[in-house]
Amino acid sequence: MTITVIISVQVSDFDQWKSKFDNLEEQRLEAGISARAYRKPDDPNASYVIGTAPSKEAFVEFFASPERQAIQDSGVITSKPEIAFLEEC
Repeated sequence: MTITVIISVQVSDFDQWKSKFDNLEEQRLEAGISARAYRKPDDPNASYVIGTAPSKEAFVEFFASPERQAIQDSGVITSKPEIAFLEEC
C-alpha cells in the first residue's frame, strides 16, 4: 500500500535547501519515493515536501540514510522536521 508523506521544516535558505533536496532525486526514486518541494509564499523559510512512498518503513529507511542525514546536519535546516504519514481510506 502506498502512503502519502508530508514533511514541514524551517530552513535558513530555501534555494540552498532545494538544491540539496534535488540532489537526492535518484536515491528517492530507487527507494520508490516520489516527492516535490514547496514553500509558503509569505514565509520563504517554511518548506514542505509532499510525496508518496511504498510504505512507512521504506520512507523511514530513506530518511535515515547518510545522504539525507547530511542535509539535516548541514545547518540549512533550522527546525526539527514534522512528518505526517497518511493512508487513503
